[in-house]
Amino acid sequence: MNQTFKNILSFVCRFALSGLLLWWLFSKIDTKKTTDILKTADMNFILAALPVYFVIYYILLVRWFVYVKALNLKVPFQTVFRYFSIGVFGNLFLPSAIGGDLIKIYGLCKDSTEKPKVVASVLLDRLSGYAGLVVVASIAFVFGYRWINDVSLLLLIVGLAGGWGLVMAVLLNKKLYAGCCRVFSIWPKVKESIMKMHYDIALLDHKARALWQTVALSCLAQITYALVFYLFAKALHQDVRMIYFLIFVPLISVAAAFPSIGGLGVREAGAAYLFAKVGVDSGIAVSLSLISFLYMVLVGLIGGVIYVITLSSRRVQHYQPDPGVSPKEA
Repeated sequence: MNQTFKNILSFVCRFALSGLLLWWLFSKIDTKKTTDILKTADMNFILAALPVYFVIYYILLVRWFVYVKALNLKVPFQTVFRYFSIGVFGNLFLPSAIGGDLIKIYGLCKDSTEKPKVVASVLLDRLSGYAGLVVVASIAFVFGYRWINDVSLLLLIVGLAGGWGLVMAVLLNKKLYAGCCRVFSIWPKVKESIMKMHYDIALLDHKARALWQTVALSCLAQITYALVFYLFAKALHQDVRMIYFLIFVPLISVAAAFPSIGGLGVREAGAAYLFAKVGVDSGIAVSLSLISFLYMVLVGLIGGVIYVITLSSRRVQHYQPDPGVSPKEA
């Protein structure tokens, strides 16, 4: 089975998963009732959410750049911004957020000789995002427990926290990390690169400030994302406490990480399941998520435009003739 066929099969499977989930969701909701509510949506709230949505991506960009600087990668902010934007664009059609991470790694590796540090910056960026997600959901659940006493939510949050703790324990413990790396023994170069990445991550033990900064930025991003959903709910005339969004939206973000087309379908299923716990109609919950997806597409397309513009400028610079050489000599 060649790589091209695998890529096509992977895309078809993700597309099928998104399509089937959306079909199942729309078969369960009252489309007429949902359409009537959407027709009366308050556009002021929806438009107010747009700049807030852009703030989220700015926070995420700064978070990654903090790790780039902490690992002493000699990469300018403009380059980090370029590959971050292209990664956001890639998230629209690659395997959720993981695809965007691969683009960031591939792009930054072209501008840096320290590949293990590049991988470490993206991995740590992803893990700090996961940490912020767990922190916000956990604190919100503690404060919102009197309104939503749901054991399944508690178990889910505890499970996420445990998973994050396990991954961090492996990354920061040399013996555990080396033990996990044994599976790569048949590929010595790969194993060597992965071990180098551990050394780079271990260096951050002496840079606790960077770690705390990125976790704080992750929490801020999750709170801002919850605010976006809250504004969408206000636009659809839903009177739901903000505390619920602080609990549910981070969990919806976890669902969106499953392989699909930009998290489409999986995210909506998560929204319908979670918001049903506080009496929100499934059609409205799905609508909240779909409006958010439209904003994600908008930001992603801007990333695509940045890719095209910067690609064109790089080609011009690459083919620009030496000013000291005449056209005939060239």
